[in-house]
Amino acid sequence: MEKHKEKFPISLLSLTAGAFAIGMTEFVIMGLLPNVAADLQVSIPKAGQLITGYALGVAIGAPVLALATSRLPQKVLLCILMILFIIGNGVAALAPNYGVLMAARLFTSLAHGTFFGVGSVIAAGLVAPGRQAAAVSVMMAGLTVANIIGVPFGTFIGQHMGWRASFVAVVVMGVITLIGIIAWIPKIPHDPSSSFVRQLRALAQPKLLLVLLAGALGCSSLFAVFTYIAPLLQEITGIGERGVTWVLVLFGIGVTLGNIVGGKLADWKLMPTLLVGFLLLAGILAVLGVTAHVPVLAILTIFLWGVAAFGVLPGLQVRIMSLAKDAPALASTSNHSALNLGNAGGAYLGGAVITHAGLEFLPWTGALLSLCGLLITLFIMGWDRRTER
Repeated sequence: MEKHKEKFPISLLSLTAGAFAIGMTEFVIMGLLPNVAADLQVSIPKAGQLITGYALGVAIGAPVLALATSRLPQKVLLCILMILFIIGNGVAALAPNYGVLMAARLFTSLAHGTFFGVGSVIAAGLVAPGRQAAAVSVMMAGLTVANIIGVPFGTFIGQHMGWRASFVAVVVMGVITLIGIIAWIPKIPHDPSSSFVRQLRALAQPKLLLVLLAGALGCSSLFAVFTYIAPLLQEITGIGERGVTWVLVLFGIGVTLGNIVGGKLADWKLMPTLLVGFLLLAGILAVLGVTAHVPVLAILTIFLWGVAAFGVLPGLQVRIMSLAKDAPALASTSNHSALNLGNAGGAYLGGAVITHAGLEFLPWTGALLSLCGLLITLFIMGWDRRTER
C-alpha cells in the first residue's frame, strides 16, 4: 500500500502547474501596470492597488473559504478552486473598466490561499512521512518558476499583444491544471470528524500562531526590500533598467534553489532549518546594506538572499500542518493568509522607510524584521524542548 509513496508521484506535477498559474496571475501585473493604467485611464498608483487588493483578498478570504468548504472532499475542492480561478482570470481578460478588473482580481484571490493550503496537505499525503517538506517544496516550485519564466513571459505577451492576453495565458494554464487534477490527483476520503469548532480550536493554538507570525515577519522582510528592488538597484547600485531584469531572473533562480534545498533540509531537521534560515536572512540583508553600493557584490548578495528567503517556506508549511492535525488544510491556508499580510505590511513599511529615511535603509529594515522572526523561532524551539521534557 505504501509502495506508491516511495517516490514523488506524477500527481505532484498537477499541483506544481496550479502553483505556477497562481504565481503568474499574482505577479504578472507588476510588469504591466503602465499598460493597464493607460488602457483603463487610471493612474499608475491606482493600478498598483490591483496588486495590494489581491494580497489582501488572499489574506482575508482564504481562511474564510477554507472553513466554508472544509466538508468537501479535497479533490473536489481543488477542482472547484481551479474553476473559480479560470472564471476570475477570464473576467479580468474581458474587464471593460477598472472596477470590474478589481472585482475579478479579488474573486481570483479567494482561490489562491485555499489552493496552496489544500494542495500542501495533499502533497504531504502523497509521499512517505520523511519526504513531506520536499513534496511541499515540489508544489511550491511552481510559484518560484512562475517568477523566473511565467512572469517575464506573461509580461512579454502583455507588452506585444495587450495586457488582456496575459490573463488569457493564465486561463490556459488554469485549464491545463484542472485537467491534471482530474486525471492524476487520487480521491482522498473526507474526514467528517473535523467540525467547525474543532478546526478553529486547532488554529487558535498559541504555538501555531507564533509560527504564523514568524512566517509573516519573514515575508515582511522580503517584501519591504523586494517591492522596491528596481529603484534600489537603479539609484543606489547604479544598474540600468535592462540589468535589473536579469538580476531579478537571478534572484528567481536563487528562490527556486532555496525552495528545493529548504524542503530537503526541513525533512532532515525541521526547526534547526528554520532557525538557520532566519539567521541567514537577517545576515544576508545586513550584508546587502553594505554591498548595495557595489554592483558585482550586490548581485551576488541578492542571489544568496533569494536562496535564504524561500529556504524557510517548506519547513514553515509542514510545521504548521503538524501542529494542527485536526485542521491541516485550514492551518496551511492560514499560513498563506499570514504570508500575504506580511507581503502587504512589508511593502507598506518599505514605502514609509523610503519616505522618512531613504532607499539605502531598506536592507537594514528587512534584516531587523528577519531578526524578529529568528527570535520567535528560538522561543518556539525552547518551548518544544520544555514540552519534550
